[in-house]
Amino acid sequence: MNRDKVVGTAKDLAGKIQRRAGQALDDPAMAAKGAARQVEGKALKVVGAVKDAVKRDRDEVKPADGTGGTGHTGHYGAP
Repeated sequence: MNRDKVVGTAKDLAGKIQRRAGQALDDPAMAAKGAARQVEGKALKVVGAVKDAVKRDRDEVKPADGTGGTGHTGHYGAP
């Protein structure tokens, strides 16, 4: 889990609490701010998930032998 997902989860939860408090207190401005914070948190979680997926895919493609995928050792001659 990367930083974006952690911060996004925190903002989503804080926004949910703020939105529900605004609804309970009949404060539309507070509820709207909470909803906006929730959206921001959900967006950050998506960004974090995409970053994780890209990193995971990049790690899967990277060759284990460290040759950069060419099959050559970096020396001239036989691989």
